[in-house]
Amino acid sequence: MATASPPTSSGVNPSSQKTLTVGTRKSKLALLQTDLVIAALKEVCPDYEFKIHSQETAGDLNTTIAFREFTTKNLWTQELEELLMAGHVDFIVHSLKDVPTLLPSACTLGPMLKREDSRDVMVMKKGLPNMSFAEMPAGSVVGTSSIRRTAQLARKYPHLKVMDVRGNIGTRLSKLDAEDSPFTCIILAAAGLLRLDLGDRISQYLDSKNSGMLYAVGQGALGIEIRKDDQVMQDFLNKIGHKETTFASLAERSLLRTLEGGCSAPLGVETEWVQASDGSQKLRMRSIVVSVDGKESAEVEIDGSVDSDQTAEEFGITVAKELVTKGAGKILEDIQRNKQVAA
Repeated sequence: MATASPPTSSGVNPSSQKTLTVGTRKSKLALLQTDLVIAALKEVCPDYEFKIHSQETAGDLNTTIAFREFTTKNLWTQELEELLMAGHVDFIVHSLKDVPTLLPSACTLGPMLKREDSRDVMVMKKGLPNMSFAEMPAGSVVGTSSIRRTAQLARKYPHLKVMDVRGNIGTRLSKLDAEDSPFTCIILAAAGLLRLDLGDRISQYLDSKNSGMLYAVGQGALGIEIRKDDQVMQDFLNKIGHKETTFASLAERSLLRTLEGGCSAPLGVETEWVQASDGSQKLRMRSIVVSVDGKESAEVEIDGSVDSDQTAEEFGITVAKELVTKGAGKILEDIQRNKQVAA
């Protein structure tokens, strides 16, 4: 694999064409997301070629176990990170919500592209009329393998039944629509459906205002993972990065890391940029931690001044500490204790 030369002040070193190898999972969505990043990079480094190396991960190979049953947090990343650290790929494109908050010491996340819609959505089974969760008859089955979604449903809509549904987006939609399907609806991330041009399947967008459902940390954003010492890739990503997305995503990840909940914690977030009375932009973060049975919860809404990676990290810590004072620490400890007993 060719070694990239540093970009000159006017852009990329034009002396010769270089090749960068991109790591990604094999799913249709993962490859599409990789194409989005490559297209952006070609704008700022047109003399470079890009090769894609797709790889199945542990999460791809086991589609029967519910996410909450896994003990590892790097289901979607480990195999690709090993290739990155060995120098076989130059960067990896992830769905950011799949990336653990603690990366290998040799790796880091670069600036991120502008975020797609970060919300969860409800997708109704074909043939059924649109209805809200509150309108669904008692015992209606909602498909999701997410402990975050399961806990929030139990809190707000205890009359509903949750059943695991795994697989890529196409597989889950097929399971939903099958004639013998038990599901009334399933919950998916809006971003995946929109990127796959399946927005017509969205029955309702879910957020704090219309359903009380907050989304996963990093949802809708793409994480571009690079080697920590690779200044060339860092410079490229600085040229395509979207600051608001990067800062909000880093703040969300800092919150999750501080709570030490990891990817399986029932933690929901919702971030938006708002204008303060003094005219400055603030990052508003809503967050909730819910017990698996939905009976206990801790929630906060805080505005913070975030204008750098460092202040984003600090803001996430501030929100996490406030959640702990509201009882989040006890909820997470109970969940961890129950997991250990079950193991």
